[in-house]
Amino acid sequence: MIELSYWTTPNGHKITIFLEEAGTPYKIIPVNISKGEQFSPDFLKIAPNNRIPAIVDSAPVDGGAPLSVFESGAILEYLAEKEGKFLPAAPREKYEVLQWLYWQMAGLGPMAGQNHHFVTYAPERIPYAMERYIKETNRLYGVLNKRLADREFIAGAYSIADMACYPWIVPYERQQQDLNDFPHLQRWFNAMAARPAVVRAYALAKEINPAPTVTPEAAKILFGQTALK
Repeated sequence: MIELSYWTTPNGHKITIFLEEAGTPYKIIPVNISKGEQFSPDFLKIAPNNRIPAIVDSAPVDGGAPLSVFESGAILEYLAEKEGKFLPAAPREKYEVLQWLYWQMAGLGPMAGQNHHFVTYAPERIPYAMERYIKETNRLYGVLNKRLADREFIAGAYSIADMACYPWIVPYERQQQDLNDFPHLQRWFNAMAARPAVVRAYALAKEINPAPTVTPEAAKILFGQTALK
């Protein structure tokens, strides 16, 4: 059984997509980040960066004590290796997947996240910051579009790279992007959205957080953190 500490963000969706695709038994522990639940002592024991998602595997492959993992990319890699799914064993194919997983972790996610912040949540409109991150998001969409020009999925076969990238493309309108400008990406996006496991993962998110909003109080929690908090 996997215990998943989760909230309804792109990084959270990555893990529910994997678990639904793999058919892995799991239990969700909601961590409402808008209420500051990510700072609870119990959560910090398994996620010292106070960010969701995190997992606890009660039956790790070494047969030892329950194993916790934080950071969504590491979680995807751990689960894929444990289940033997969505991450090839052969080195060339494996690193084809992992380089795109890390591309999402280091590029698409952070840049789209800054896009979200300055376009939607920042208390003041800063044209330079907005333009900077909208353009960088656009560039990254272009990289992915070219990658998908001659293959069905990002690394050829369906993999954790697709699961990692898709949730960050879902808010494309919020990111000021038009999928019509990226036909190969759009084709992949539509195929991903139609996968039954993806549909189930997003339906689950709506059950847990049916009306996601960021109130002024929540913004102070989400965007005002320092080392002292």
